[in-house]
Amino acid sequence: HKQLKFIELLKIPQYKHIAQKFKQYIVPVTTTSIGRVSGYIAMSHVVSSAFGTVDMAAQQIVLAFFLCFVPMADSLNLTAQSFVPGIYDSSSDGERKGVAGVDATRIRSKVMKDTVKHFIQAGGIFGLALAAVVSCMPLVSRFFTRDPAVIASVNLTTPYLALYCALAGVVCAGEGILLGRKDLKYLSQSFMAFFFVVPYFLLRLKTAVLNGAKDIGLDAVWRVFTVYQVIRCGMWLLRLRQLSIRDEKDLLPSE
Repeated sequence: HKQLKFIELLKIPQYKHIAQKFKQYIVPVTTTSIGRVSGYIAMSHVVSSAFGTVDMAAQQIVLAFFLCFVPMADSLNLTAQSFVPGIYDSSSDGERKGVAGVDATRIRSKVMKDTVKHFIQAGGIFGLALAAVVSCMPLVSRFFTRDPAVIASVNLTTPYLALYCALAGVVCAGEGILLGRKDLKYLSQSFMAFFFVVPYFLLRLKTAVLNGAKDIGLDAVWRVFTVYQVIRCGMWLLRLRQLSIRDEKDLLPSE
């Protein structure tokens, strides 16, 4: 075997043909990632800069539940990303083996429709399970703190976090299907909009609190975040429906 020299570790690999394959994903993936984290950064900023120690302490308890349970729904996202492309690969294999193009498209459309249905159903089950667990937060919050004010703040936030979790499975499943279908332009544009919209409404809460507004606490922050989740859920479902209709229209000339 050829001995590896230190200078070779500093050289840029010459894999231009491989890099070209990933070039189309750079902008969509980057904007999607940035759009995801902007809301969390804005939330942390608002809570730490506008609210008092009670709400900051309550936020740590809420985030503990959020970060423990919500990522479980990401398994649907990853599974869909792995599973959905295989549907199109199988369709292509069928065409190469002599299956008529229209028949292959019809089969792919039906399989895709069934796949979306099953993933959304699985997402609903995930969401209900997560919401049931999170709904128990008022019962166990006393194990995290003895401060009645902190417990009260956590309890006020629980309904919003429960609703967020109830939709998490459907949101993750829908997003995974869209990624599997390589609908990157739609996702990147959506998350680019979220990059501006979500922090805007969160920062409005900060401005209101600093201007002396009363009755604005941690629950208001999670209310905004839950509305964001509801909108995402609606957008993904509508987009999936739109793609399903588009697949059905591809079959019309054969009817």
